[in-house]
Amino acid sequence: MIARRLGRTSVQVSALGFGAAPIGNLYSPLGDDEARATIDAAWDGGVRYFDTAPHYGLGLSERRLGAALVGRPRTEFTVSTKVGRLLEPNPAPTGSDLAAGGFAVPDTLVRRPDYSGDGVRRSLEASLRRLGLDRIDIVYVHDPDDHLDAALGEALPALAELRDQGVVGAIGAGMNSVAPLLRIVTEADVDAVMVAGRWTLVDRTAGPLLDACAERGVSVVAAAPFNSGLLARPWPPDDAYFDYGPAPAPVLRHARALARACELQGVTLPHAATRFPLRHPAVASVVAGVRSPAQAESAAAWATTDLPEDTWRALTTITEGLTG
Repeated sequence: MIARRLGRTSVQVSALGFGAAPIGNLYSPLGDDEARATIDAAWDGGVRYFDTAPHYGLGLSERRLGAALVGRPRTEFTVSTKVGRLLEPNPAPTGSDLAAGGFAVPDTLVRRPDYSGDGVRRSLEASLRRLGLDRIDIVYVHDPDDHLDAALGEALPALAELRDQGVVGAIGAGMNSVAPLLRIVTEADVDAVMVAGRWTLVDRTAGPLLDACAERGVSVVAAAPFNSGLLARPWPPDDAYFDYGPAPAPVLRHARALARACELQGVTLPHAATRFPLRHPAVASVVAGVRSPAQAESAAAWATTDLPEDTWRALTTITEGLTG
């Protein structure tokens, strides 16, 4: 699997990144053995970039990922985690985090937003303990939509200082929203941004962000290529989700038109969805969340096998016809 460098740093990421939210019990429980087998399958498929966060399962994702990477050569893999949410004891647990955070774990902890320099350092120290690592390669400021000034004025400068000291290798921000990331790219000294669900086969609203990153030498990590599951199957079902909710009718029609075109070309929709983000020169990696060894194996195979140009032309024609 191809490795690409992030920005002007020496940090490298594999073309496919392992999105570790599902192994944090996103939406439904996953056993320890299944989580470990999923990580192992991704490794066997050539994946060497693993993305996690304290938010994912209130630390469960970081703990499981760290346990699976123990014993593997530290120079052979790249880990990213995130700052902006501190985990603290929950004074009034209800038994489940599903309603508050979307993860099927006990809510013994709560997430407290903290984008201060001190919060950044405390968050990283806790992540290092959970991961069992001596360093973290990439750190993203996580979802600072309502805290953008603090992210720009405090969190990112603190991360830049840690990067300059060699404590972390690369820094950036990870969000679903394009406009705040554009501001971060133009106002802060970042190496990469992670944009989730906005540079996909059916949602290309991150185009201006990618162009700005290309101009400034900032790498893009394109996460959520399946748009909450809409593009994860050869044929999008009636109850498909898009952007964390039921897919609107026009979006579902668009996805199905792409699925028909893929079928005519002899490929599958999730294969095209995995490969599409990598076609832009600013994109260093596509990060997909997987929750089983079979999903990890399929994603690795798709990421390492491009589609014929005729197929891309057919898909582009459909998208331009529906959105133009």
